[in-house]
Amino acid sequence: MLSANCKAITKSGETCKLKANYSGYCHIHDPEKIAESEAKQHLLEMFAVEVSAKTFSQRRGLNPVSEIIQIDSINHALRNSLWNVLSANFFLKYSKSISNYMYSDRYVDDFIVYVWEKYFKYLLDDFSATPRESVNWLLEYFQNCQWYEVYDFLEFTMNYFKSPKLVEDINSVLERELAGYRFVAGVFTDITNEQEIEMLEQAVDDKSFPAVSSHLKRSLALMSDKENPDYRNSIKESISAVKSLAKAITGKPKATLGEALKVLEVSNKLHPALKNSFLNLYGYTSDEGGIRHAMLTEPDLTIADAKYFLLSCTSFTNYLKSKI
Repeated sequence: MLSANCKAITKSGETCKLKANYSGYCHIHDPEKIAESEAKQHLLEMFAVEVSAKTFSQRRGLNPVSEIIQIDSINHALRNSLWNVLSANFFLKYSKSISNYMYSDRYVDDFIVYVWEKYFKYLLDDFSATPRESVNWLLEYFQNCQWYEVYDFLEFTMNYFKSPKLVEDINSVLERELAGYRFVAGVFTDITNEQEIEMLEQAVDDKSFPAVSSHLKRSLALMSDKENPDYRNSIKESISAVKSLAKAITGKPKATLGEALKVLEVSNKLHPALKNSFLNLYGYTSDEGGIRHAMLTEPDLTIADAKYFLLSCTSFTNYLKSKI
């Protein structure tokens, strides 16, 4: 019987919180994938040959290649590659079967109807498509919709099936095609560093502190909203995650971070100098002073501000949890 979580130990010395696949490891720590990656790297080093991915015409400058990360657009190659992931995983198999094709423990038939009703907001009475027709109209939509609607549809689809393999395949394509987003904790976000993604996934999947997880998820969602990003409230949610953990550590519903750190200091789990550095760094000693108050009164907060607080607060909560 498979273990629910990956059995790997992270760099912080904790058990990985990601879901395990059939190997008993997550997609990041799977020994076979690590070995495969190392083997490819070894071959490149052994032969000392760099094989260009560009075609002859691209190398000659006759067909320029964009080296810019795709932030506010999706080119032809990325759009097709993303669709191919969906097709390879389930649409192609579904369209060639009669009905009731299973994917990740959910019926694709039910998903098609769910898309019709919940995503497109069409009348159920008007739905009468065959499997092949269903795939065709989804493909037509995918090929012609706006770049951000591609991410909307993918986010909707991936949250429905909740498949680690689908997430892995989509993120692999996004990385290969120089897209500026990755799918993390249920949303597409600007965070693309593998270590940052792993740290966030461990934090939001931690069932031991649901309030902390909830605040971090909310912070990520607010920051990643492409149409109406709310960086100020994203920062507040990140800070609230730390405050929630402080309450859990002390057992007091109104506890401050300072009180929580004092508990760890008294139990010899935190050096006094380190405690003071945390308080000075984050400026959490009061509600009206310090970094937190100054930051939230800034008129023009950016995604860089929200990302800094999300990642630093996530790292901080992970550290504190390791000390409990």
